[in-house]
Order: sequence, then structure tokens, then C-alpha cells
Amino acid sequence: MTAFRIALLATTVLPVLAVAQQMDPSMQMPGMGAGSTTEVAPPRTSAPAQAGMNGDHDMGAMRGTTSSLPRRVGAKRAAPSPAGPLASHNAGTMDGMGGIEAQREMPNPPPPPAALSGPAHAADLVYNPSDMATAREELRAEQGDLRAYRVLIDRLETQFQEGGNGYKWDAQAWYGSDINKLWLKSEGNGTYRGRVEEGDLQVLWSRAISPYFDLQAGGRVNFGPGPQRTDAVIALQALMPYSYNVEASLFLSNKGELRSRLEAEYDLLITQRLILQPRVELNLSAQNIRELGVGAGLSTVEAGLRLRYEFIPEFAPYVGIEYERKVGNTAGYARASGEDVGSFKYLVGLRSWF
Repeated sequence: MTAFRIALLATTVLPVLAVAQQMDPSMQMPGMGAGSTTEVAPPRTSAPAQAGMNGDHDMGAMRGTTSSLPRRVGAKRAAPSPAGPLASHNAGTMDGMGGIEAQREMPNPPPPPAALSGPAHAADLVYNPSDMATAREELRAEQGDLRAYRVLIDRLETQFQEGGNGYKWDAQAWYGSDINKLWLKSEGNGTYRGRVEEGDLQVLWSRAISPYFDLQAGGRVNFGPGPQRTDAVIALQALMPYSYNVEASLFLSNKGELRSRLEAEYDLLITQRLILQPRVELNLSAQNIRELGVGAGLSTVEAGLRLRYEFIPEFAPYVGIEYERKVGNTAGYARASGEDVGSFKYLVGLRSWF
């Protein structure tokens, strides 16, 4: 009978104690006053289990954990200190933190004078200086002063227009390094019924003055049925960001005539192979040159669109349209000679380089 009573008591009391442990001690229980001081016994833990925990950390101060110390039922939780639950931790004793503080305070003095007292090339102390100078020159030539060349036929086209079809070319070639180049440029047009109407050949020395701009200087020779001129040339050629090609040239003839030309074009990639190229050219003169049919100020304007397809980058046929207009006194000279002052041209041509 005694054993039966003990078993009945155990099955009744133990669940109540388990529920009491899980409940928030600060909750008011029915029938209990706010000042009740009934203590709930903590669960017994073995000594080895307690030794395995960090003894210097107050686990009861950490959020989300329940202290294993006895707590009075109904007692309010203590507010955390302003320093936070980790205030008892010494940050200076954490691994790595001391090293960071030391690095912040580490001085950064200049190198000692002895470090700069050696030769400009330390390898000369070990190897033959003459051999090392030869090796450095070869490295400079191969990596920073490589000689190369390129030939570009930018426009080689047939022009269909009223009054007779014609042709036009615009080609250039260069040889040199990234800094210095020798340029050859030629441009002109003519009709299939006769010879070349006008053309020129330029020989220029080019030097890079910035990552985008080349300064060019040289001479130009004109050829064709009209009056001949030889010009001194100074030009600025640029490949701008986003692939804008810009060229500005100034020509001073052997007769003291000053003229200039501005060109700009842009490659708009519709696909990797199909490219639309708008192009604008302006020609200006500082004075009237009646024998050349050129008036002072803005003399001619050309604007065109060319659509090319690059089967390979070196071979790209194209079609296009171009409008040319003579303005100002140049238009007056053209009217006096019975020429048109403006015309549309339909183009079929080829762009190639090697």
C-alpha cells in the first residue's frame, strides 16, 4: 500500500513540476500573490557537466537562454546593464583583436637611406651590366616599342547620282609604334566617264600626345585637272571613348591659302557583324579661292549613312546614302558654273584592312 501511494504521488507531482519549470517565472499564477517567495528547485546537474561550460560567462545574461540558478516565482527579471549582455567580456583579450589595434598604431617610416644607395638596376650587381642592358632594351622593344603596320581602305565605293555615276576612295596606311607613326593618307573621287576630278596624298608624322589623341604634321599634294596646290598639314586625329573617330586638319597652301577639314564618324553595332556608320564632313576656308571654286567660311557639308556587314573584320561590303551640299560663296561659284549645289548619292562599296 505504501509503494502504491508513492507511485501515485510521483505521477501527480512530477508533471506539475515540469510545467512550472517551463513557464515564465514572472507570470502571475492563480491563487498566488505578487509577493510570493516560493522557490523552485533547480534541476540537478553533475559536476563534470558544469565544468564543461565556460565558467567565466554568465549564461543567464544571454538572450534566449534560461538560467540554471534558483529564481523566485513572480520576481521580475533584472534589466541588463547599459553595457549590454557582453559587458563582462574583455574585448582586449580576444584572439586577433590585439593584433588589429597594434597594426593601427604601427608607425610607417620612410625606407632607410641605404635602401636607395644601390644601382638603378639591382641585377647589375649579380650579372654583367652590359648583358643586362641588352636584355632590357630587347624587353622594351618587344613589350613597349613594337613596330607594326596597317593598311585600311575605309571607303572604296561606287556613287549613283543624277548626272552620271562616279567613284570615291578613302584609304590610309601607317607604320610605327604606339607613340610614333608614319602615315600615308589618300582621298579623292572621279567619274566613270573621265579621269579623277580631285584627289590628294598626305604624308604625315604622327605622335601620340594622350591615350586618345595623335598630333600629326606633314604635307599634302593635290592632283586632278584643276589648279594644283601643295599644302603644309597639321592635324589632330582621335579615337574617342565609345568608338568615335574624329579628325581635324589644317592646310596651308604654297600660295598662303588657309583651309581646314573636320571629320567625324561612329560605328553603331546593330549586331556583331552588322554595323551602321554615320559620318559627317565639313570643309572650311579662311578666304575666297575663286580658281578652286571655294568660298570663305563653311564651303561644303557631307553627311552620310553606311550599313556594312563584316563577313570577317577584314572584309566588309556596305550600302549607303550620302548628301553633299555646297554653301555660302562656294554655292554661288557652283551656280555660276552651271553645277548643282546639292545632291544625293546612293552608295555601294567595300571596307577592308590588313
